[in-house]
Amino acid sequence: WGGRVPPVPPGISAPVASGPVAPGLASLFPPGLQAIYGECRRLYPDQANPLQVTAIVKYWLGGPDPLDYISMYRNMGCAAQDVREHWHYISFGLSDLYGDNRVHEFTGQEGSSGFGFELTFRLKREVGETAPPTWPAELMQGLARYVFQSENTFCSGDHISWHSPLDNSESRIQHMLLTEDPQMTPVHTPFGLVNFLQIVGVCTEELQAAQQWNGQGMLELLRGVHVAGGPWLITDMRRGETIFDIDPHLQPERVDQGIETEGSNLSGVSAKCVWDDLSRPPEDEEDSRSICIGSQPRRLSEKDTEQIREALRKGLEFNTKAALPPINSQRQGHDRPQSRKDSLESESSAAIVPHELVRTRQLESVHLKFNQESGTLLPLCLRGRLLHGRHFTYKSINGDTAITFVSTGVEGAFATEEHPYAAHGPWLQVHTPWLLVHTQTASSAYLLHVLTNRLLW
Repeated sequence: WGGRVPPVPPGISAPVASGPVAPGLASLFPPGLQAIYGECRRLYPDQANPLQVTAIVKYWLGGPDPLDYISMYRNMGCAAQDVREHWHYISFGLSDLYGDNRVHEFTGQEGSSGFGFELTFRLKREVGETAPPTWPAELMQGLARYVFQSENTFCSGDHISWHSPLDNSESRIQHMLLTEDPQMTPVHTPFGLVNFLQIVGVCTEELQAAQQWNGQGMLELLRGVHVAGGPWLITDMRRGETIFDIDPHLQPERVDQGIETEGSNLSGVSAKCVWDDLSRPPEDEEDSRSICIGSQPRRLSEKDTEQIREALRKGLEFNTKAALPPINSQRQGHDRPQSRKDSLESESSAAIVPHELVRTRQLESVHLKFNQESGTLLPLCLRGRLLHGRHFTYKSINGDTAITFVSTGVEGAFATEEHPYAAHGPWLQVHTPWLLVHTQTASSAYLLHVLTNRLLW
């Protein structure tokens, strides 16, 4: 099958065949690419010439697709582990393939190569299918475009709200979770380390459970249900039932109990959100309210910018710690390239607010706005985070605005019971007493009704 070309949908370049590298050409073959090919050959020694989707005009030559190649292998599965036959897709381009700064900044062998990972995807092979469908390649290119444009990286346990069937059909598989690929091992290249993150297609109900509880917990449930993924988390686009339909006991016994006892490990999301200080009208163009509506402030010093960036970054870390860093915390070490933004930085972070506004201010009242999807996560914020003494942050996708909800016991918060609304530049914190959290959690359906009709865009 390696020499056959499957149908190509509009907007995607044609598959080409790739083969082993002749010894005499090894010095001309990009070392990063060669290292990943080596891992592929370890898994598929009998498929030295897999079908491959390639970007006709490479990204570094001005093309639209960041992934240079996506190889497609036929995996026979493993009957002993109850693993079905499937197609295995592997990307090339999120890591540094060339080491010459044409795409990624070369930072040496000790750190991460490029963004530090490549994407994989396992799709159930349908009966009679002789060639892999090519739509997963376009899906992977879409995710790669997001990573390159935002410079936000992915981690195992992350969820991706897609809101559309992954293959543009009528499938219920409309969202994704990410996990470590069960077969591929991290690769050390001359340009750094490359991990392999596997895309796992899930239904809306499964995505919501991952948000309310945690991604790793949901991945474990999916591994335990053969038709929903099995041990290697193979996506079946024809799956018509959620794992909760298949096993009704999973929702109350595993998910609800997990939320109740463990809370959620989702401590922040990127969102459309805006906050406004209603305590007083803006006095001049440098007032904090102008920050939220896009004025043109002066630039911060590099030190002040770094302090806010670090505070926002740590305030959104995906962990279960009930602590926020002090606002004057300093970055320790330089373990990643300076050109890469962490997952909370935006393009305008170099010019956030005037120097004299970088101070903590107590506010009397605030006005919050969220888009509807972000607002529906407020019960998660209450039940899964604040009720467990943790924090939850909305980070604006349109700028450096951030809104963090904290409860009593969150160390490092500058919003307190005495001063429940506090701002440090564009970062707002809202302190919610435990009693209010408990009351609102018990009536989350009413809260959603109010949010949908009163507060949300």
